[in-house]
Amino acid sequence: MTTLSPPFAQAHSIFDKLYDNLERVIFGQQRTLHWLLAAFSTGGHVLLEDVPGTGKTTLAKALAVSCDAQFQRIQFTPDLLPSDIIGISIFDPQKQSFRFEQGPVFCHILLADEINRASPRTQSALLEAMAENQVSVERQVRPLPSPFFVVATQNPVEFHGTYPLPEAQLDRFAMKFSLGYVSSAQEVAILSSQGKQHPLDTLKTCITLDEMQFLQAQVKQVRISEELKRYIVAIVSATRDKAEIKLGASPRASLTLMKTAQALALLDGFEFVTPDVIRELAIPVIAHRLNVDSQSKFSGIEATTLMQEIVDSLPIPS
Repeated sequence: MTTLSPPFAQAHSIFDKLYDNLERVIFGQQRTLHWLLAAFSTGGHVLLEDVPGTGKTTLAKALAVSCDAQFQRIQFTPDLLPSDIIGISIFDPQKQSFRFEQGPVFCHILLADEINRASPRTQSALLEAMAENQVSVERQVRPLPSPFFVVATQNPVEFHGTYPLPEAQLDRFAMKFSLGYVSSAQEVAILSSQGKQHPLDTLKTCITLDEMQFLQAQVKQVRISEELKRYIVAIVSATRDKAEIKLGASPRASLTLMKTAQALALLDGFEFVTPDVIRELAIPVIAHRLNVDSQSKFSGIEATTLMQEIVDSLPIPS
């Protein structure tokens, strides 16, 4: 970590407060917590693919408590309808008119739990909200609160009763990663911490929404050279030329990789982006956006493997 100028130092301290608060509840997930905060501070959204019981819901709740944000949770099921997410107009017999009843999407932090258990029609109800922070209902555009952050969880696709997420929706997620299992020592620490009560019950707010907005503004000021911008574009462009990939990453992936790299660099204590940060984020930011061809899938080749090959093959800017 270098010596930061006052605005960056203030933003870095906000990151530290958030991280320290989350670490009281989520054990043994240092780098994934950094990734989550990087996405959150850039207005992106996160998709967590993991088995049940690894702390995905707890993580979303802890983040909401930490920044005094309004939190909502939607349990996605096969019979869930788009109106259950966005809201619906209800007729008021006293006023002889319709009034709009907001759905749970009108919040700061939305947990979309087991998102791949709902039908594609229902999943698509989140597309406009995630891309533009607004929803269109009955010819009216209704803005969502700011900041608006979606933490979606999904079970691995081989689980029963799951639907694959549409490519357009996957492209709206800034990152996809897993929490995974912790070590035995960390699991013992979890048991000890929850012996009498859940750590989430005693978690306190550590930053305000104004501080969060200041952090988001400051992240945009982190310097990134033209050479590193070209490096990002080279990584993304390579996904469109690789034989095993049927559908490569879009320019949205380039933008997201740049923004999250700026955030992670500041979180690590730098005012500028380094190639190592870009290389670290390439897989969680890009891999889930790729559509691998059927033959490669049958051969057991995964998008993460192909992304690692691309990152390893490109020369690192000096």
